[in-house]
Amino acid sequence: QVQLVESGGGLVQTGGSLRLSCAASGRAFNVLTLGWFRQAPGKEREFVATIGGNTVYKDSVKGRFTISRDKAKNTVYLQMNRLEPEDTAVYHCAARWGPVSVVSSEYAYWGQGTQVTVSS
Repeated sequence: QVQLVESGGGLVQTGGSLRLSCAASGRAFNVLTLGWFRQAPGKEREFVATIGGNTVYKDSVKGRFTISRDKAKNTVYLQMNRLEPEDTAVYHCAARWGPVSVVSSEYAYWGQGTQVTVSS
C-alpha cells in the first residue's frame, strides 16, 4: 500500500511560481513511477508530468514545470514557473508500479490533491 500527501498549493499571480510536494509512505518508493495530474472545475482530470525511468511532460507545461524526486525523503516535487490562469486546478499526485504513463487510470494510488489558483 502507498499513501500520498500533497502540499504546496496556493494563490499566485500570473507569472509567479509554486513548488508542489508529494510525500509518499509505504513500500518501495524508489521503484514507483510518480505522476502529477490536475483537474480544473468542469473539466476532466489531465496529465501534467511523470517521473520513473524517464520524465514526460504535458506539452503546455514543457519549459515551465519540472518534476523531480528525492529518494532519501520519499518525496516527489513539481516546480511550476511562469504560471498562467489556465494552470488553475486541483493538482493530484499519483503512483504506479511500472513504466511512466500519461494515462490516469493506470495509476493505482492517489493523493487528496492541493489547490493551485493563478490570478490574472
